[in-house]
Parts: sequence; C-alpha cells; structure tokens
Amino acid sequence: MGSALLVNGGNYLYNLLLGRLLGPEAFADAALLVTLLLVLSFVGMTFQLATTKFAVLFSDETWVAFKNTMYRYALVFGVFTGILVLLFSKNLQALFNTQNHYMFMIFAVAIPLYFVMSVNRGRFQGKHDFRKLAGTYQTEMWSRLLLTFALLLLVPFEPGVLIAVGIAVSFIFGLFPSDFKGVQLFSKSKLASVDLRQVWIFIGLTAGYELTQIIINNSDILLVKHYFNDKDAGLYSSLALIGRVVYFVAWMFVMLLMPTVIQKQKDGEPTAPVLFKYVFFIGGLSTFIVFVCFLFPNLIITLMFGDAYLSIAHLLWKYALATSLFAVSNIFAYYFLSLNQYSPVILSGLLGFSQVALIMLYHDNLETVVHMQIIAMVILLVAQLLFFIIKNKKDSSALKKQNNPVY
Repeated sequence: MGSALLVNGGNYLYNLLLGRLLGPEAFADAALLVTLLLVLSFVGMTFQLATTKFAVLFSDETWVAFKNTMYRYALVFGVFTGILVLLFSKNLQALFNTQNHYMFMIFAVAIPLYFVMSVNRGRFQGKHDFRKLAGTYQTEMWSRLLLTFALLLLVPFEPGVLIAVGIAVSFIFGLFPSDFKGVQLFSKSKLASVDLRQVWIFIGLTAGYELTQIIINNSDILLVKHYFNDKDAGLYSSLALIGRVVYFVAWMFVMLLMPTVIQKQKDGEPTAPVLFKYVFFIGGLSTFIVFVCFLFPNLIITLMFGDAYLSIAHLLWKYALATSLFAVSNIFAYYFLSLNQYSPVILSGLLGFSQVALIMLYHDNLETVVHMQIIAMVILLVAQLLFFIIKNKKDSSALKKQNNPVY
C-alpha cells in the first residue's frame, strides 16, 4: 500500500507537471496519451487478475502450464492490438484532433510489452510477493517520469511524440524485477480441458468488466476531446486528473482485496467482512476528498495547475463526487468478480454504455458532461447495493434450509 501511494503520487506529479509545462491546449494531446495508457492498463488488468486468481488456485504442473499459457496469450494479443493501432494511427489522429499520428505509432510498438508485464504482476500479486509487485510499478513510474521530462526539456520536438517515447520506454523498465526462468511460450505441457475452460470463462468475464471500466473511467475525456476545442479539452483533463485521485487511492485496496477474498472463499471463511472493511475505508476517504474540493476549489486548482485552469474550479467537487461513487461501486464489483458472481459485470456494462449515451446526447457545456456522469454513477452504486442485499438474503435462506431440512 505504501508503494501504491508512492506510485500514484508519482503518476499524479507526472500529469501535474505536464499540465503546467505545456498549458491547456498542448496538454490536451498529452492527456489523450495518458488516457490511452489508462485504457491499456485496464485491458492489461484482464491478464493480471486472471493470473492472480489462478496463482492462488493452481499449483505444481497445473500452475506451470497455466503460467506458460498466460504469457503466450498476452504476447499474441499484444502483438495483434499493436498492429491494429499501427494500421489505424492516422484514423486516430483524425478522430481525436491530434497534431500528428506518430505518437500513436510509437505507442503501438510498446503494447505487447505492457501485456507481458501485466502477467508478471499477476504472478506476484497471486503469490503475495508484494516486494516484486511493488518493484515493477516503481520502475515503470520513475522511468516514465524522469525520461519524459528529460526529453521535453532537452529535445526540441513535438511534445506528443516525446511523451509517447517516454511511455513506451517505461514499459521496458516495468518488466523488472521479474523472473522468466522456466517460462516456455510454446511448451508441450498443456492445461487440462476443464481447467482451460475455467480460465477462459474468467478471462472473458473479466475482459467484459474491464471494458466497462475503460468506458466509465475514460469515455468522458475521449468524448470531450472529440466534442470540444483544445482549450476546453485541456481544462477538462485537468479537472479529471484532480477528481480521479479517489480512484487511484481506491485501486491499492483492490490490489489487496482480490487475493484475500479468493483465499478466504477457498478456505471456507466468510468474505463479507473484507468487503465491508474496504467499503468503509474508500467511503470515508472519498467523503473527505469531496468535502475538501467543495471548500477549496480555487486553491487546489491554482496549486496543482496554475491560474490558467481556474475557470474549471467550480466543477471540481462535482467531478470528485462522480469518481467517488464509481470508486465505491468498483469495490463491490471486484468483490463479486472474486466470488465468480458475474451479474454485476453485465450491470456495469449496461450503465457504462448509458454514461456514453448520456454524454453524447447532452454535452452543451462541461458542467452538463459532469452532471451526466453523476447520474450514471448514482444508478450504478444503487444497483450494486441492491444486488448485494438480494444475494445475501438468498444465501441466508439457502443456509437456513440446509440447517433445518424438512422431511
């Protein structure tokens, strides 16, 4: 958790310095690359969480076969995705109104490395090797921070391209520390069909949920970049960055939540107390952050980005509220995912697409965009709570019938 705080702080500093150095207009392209990095991280989480789950459940030869399989899947999918981004780089330039398409090409080449790195992290997380898990996040974050600003300060070139280079090289550093000893991409050792089916079901449903994460967490920035001018898009990106501090902090709890819940379920212990503990932590922290953003919006904006961004200050607490609602509902979703309860995944997907639809229909100004997100996130959290209550009642009724059979 200490390492996660440091990494999120470093990533935050990275974005703040970019905002101050580049100004609102140029920051729009930089924020787009950072958003694409977040999109990539959510896709990578499919590999990381699947590896985490089965690192707990599998052992011996089954674990070795699974490990090789996951590295193979990650590399093949990464190469395929990278080729697609490379081929459509000019289309992406036109879609998001960027200065050039080269930044997308550089980003595409590095994509396979990120997915391999995600499998590494899943191994460490599932085996509770938090020292190595922390190390791979640290090497990625620090290399990106230091290299990007060295390039921006020393190389007279278009900022979007330099930022893309910094991100790409950081993926190489993020592969360390690691241990590829014994990894055979095309090993003859294969998973049993029943185990492979279990893996594919989890990967498919996790990918579905991570897609909803991408939509909910990043669609607003992408849509604002499409519908608004560069200045407004840069202002909104700064707002989103500050408001998302809640989500970044919540993520370190999710990293601990999943393996703990899976292990308790495996041992036949109650899992609900773990959920309550993390919901209490995130709920309390979120309330505090929203309250501070409501009281001191101008001070926060000025300190973090400067006076050029002050026109967006009145929306800060509202965006923080939307992100807080999402962060709490996210704890519920990952809890259900850990227990193989997949209805919330479908629910999150539907509401994620509803958020996109609302913004596409109502985007007269930036305030309207934020209001649409608050509406979608309130509905999502209420739905998650209702699912939890209904599921608990059904489980309690089933347990009573089991303990009091009728003959």
